[in-house]
Formats: sequence, C-alpha cells, structure tokens
Amino acid sequence: MKRLRWPTRLPIDPYVLLLLGTVGLAALLPARGTGAEFVDGASTAAIAFLFFLYGVRLSTREALDGLKHWRLHVVVLACTFVIFPLLGLAARGLVPVLLTQPLYQGLLFLTLVPSTIQSSIAFTSIARGNVPAAICAGSFSSLAGIVVTPLLAASLLGSSVGGFSADSLVEIVLQLLVPFVAGQVLRRWVGGFVTRHKKVLGLVDRGSILLVVYAAFSEGMVQGIWSQVSPLRLGGLLLVEAVLLAVMLALTWYGSKALGFGREDRIAIQFAGSKKSLASGLPMASVLFGAHASLAVLPLMLFHQMQLMVCAVIAKRRSHDPVEPVSGRPSAAVSRTAAGTAPRSR
Repeated sequence: MKRLRWPTRLPIDPYVLLLLGTVGLAALLPARGTGAEFVDGASTAAIAFLFFLYGVRLSTREALDGLKHWRLHVVVLACTFVIFPLLGLAARGLVPVLLTQPLYQGLLFLTLVPSTIQSSIAFTSIARGNVPAAICAGSFSSLAGIVVTPLLAASLLGSSVGGFSADSLVEIVLQLLVPFVAGQVLRRWVGGFVTRHKKVLGLVDRGSILLVVYAAFSEGMVQGIWSQVSPLRLGGLLLVEAVLLAVMLALTWYGSKALGFGREDRIAIQFAGSKKSLASGLPMASVLFGAHASLAVLPLMLFHQMQLMVCAVIAKRRSHDPVEPVSGRPSAAVSRTAAGTAPRSR
C-alpha cells in the first residue's frame, strides 16, 4: 500500500492559513488592557525591523540602474496609485447592494496600497520576465506608498479615516521610511549577515505581519465591530475583488503591449502593477483606521490570497511562452541572468 502524503501544492498558500489562524486566535483570545499595549508596541517594533531588512536587501546600485528604465516604473506607479484608486472609487456604486460602507472603505483602502516586492519578483522570475525591473518597480512603489498612500487615504476616504493627521503621516514615515533608510546606510556592514541568515530573517518577516494582524483583529473584537459582517457580504466582497484583479491583470498586460513594451517588460509590469502589499498595508491601516483597522484590512487579506493563487497560474503559463529575440532590448538579456536569483513569494 502507498503511504498517504501531504500534498506538495496546496490550493491555499500556507502562510494565508497562518493568517486565518491568527484571526481565529484574536477572536478567541483578543489582547486586552496591558496585553493590548504590549502587542501594539511589539507590532510597531516588528514592522520597523521588517522595513529595515528591506533597506538592507535592496542594492543601491541596483536601484540606481533601475531608474534608467523609467518608462516601466512610471507605468507601474500609474497602475498602483491612479488606475487602482479610480476603480476603487467606481465600486462606490456597489454600496449597499453588494458591500456595506465599512467593507467598501476597506476595499478603497486596498486600492491605495503600494505594490508587493517579493511576490512580484518571484512570479516575474518564474515567467522569465525582467527580474531587475520587477525588483526596482516593487521597491519604488513601496517607498512612494509611504507618503502617497496616507495622502490618498485622507483625500478619498475623508472623515472615515478617523486617525489621519499630520501626526499620522509622521508616524508612518518614522515606522517605515526611517528604518528603510537606516537599512540602506548600514547595508555595507550588515548586508552579508542578512544574506547568510535570510531563511531565519524570512521568518521574522512573516512573524511581523502575523503580529500586526493579531493586534488589529484583537482591537476589532474588543470594539465589537465584527457584528457588521455577514457571510453574504463577504461573498459580495470576494466577487468584487475577483473582478478588480481580472481588470488590472488585463490592463497591465494588454496596456503595456499597446505602449510598446517587450514580453519580459510586460511580465514585470503585469505582476508589479496588479498586486497589493500586505506588508505595507497592514501597518498603515493600523495607524490610519485605529479601532476599525480589522475591517479595513480584511479586503486586503482576501485580495492578497487571491492575487497569489491567480498570479501563480499565470506565471507558470507564461514560463512556456516562446522566447522573443533580444536584439535592441538590453534589459531582456539582464533578466535571464537574474531569473534564478529572486526570493520566494510571500
């Protein structure tokens, strides 16, 4: 008899299962009182350390070289901070038919969050796209989002972002941008250590996000806001997010073709321009939404899982595409040499 084996490819990312387990833990044992203060402080420190690691990992020379491919980065930034928010505003017409007002606010916040770094690089590598461009596009988007996302949230969400103020923007900059810059400054001395221990530090990455999720959903449980969500509304939210992802995947792929980009650049644009970062969005939501952060990040968590599943399938299919001639496109030659160096998706 053959032994039963655990499937090597689960339909759901194991990390998303951990996220759901963390939500369940917060529902059963939410942090209260002194415990809540400790969890909030620990999550703030963990996110700051996470962005410090981002700064250490990004090669300054690589970032400067990436600036030469400015047309690609402009397209990705436009998709992330212009087209996505416009689609989010258009979804306002779905309230109250499919979405409640709080869920819509979370959906709109989702559209304002910067792009991912790790998963964009990983999927671009699998699909044999322009990996250096994906690295720079994700990094530039994350840096821009530290300032752009809070400003867009204040403008488009208005009074629903009760915690936004100049102090909130300063807090986000101190928590995200300052550690990133510190990582860049100290990269020369600690870069080798981070590279040698990247597996252990990868656990720190994921643990930081789990801690922020626990803090946000604990506060939501204490405030009693989960009574506002029903299974029917969650189903409506999933449907809206599926349409949103499909539209962005189509726009980034066919739009970049219309703009004259080659296959490898189009792959980088599609994966960097259609995805949203859970790592960046969670700490921003905790600052901007306060006690209502759990409902605000719920659409982002669901979209995160959906984009991973769909983009994994697309990347696998793109990997079988015929290779285009590389004459006149130097970035393509670089991408093949770097295709095996991307970190794992998160």
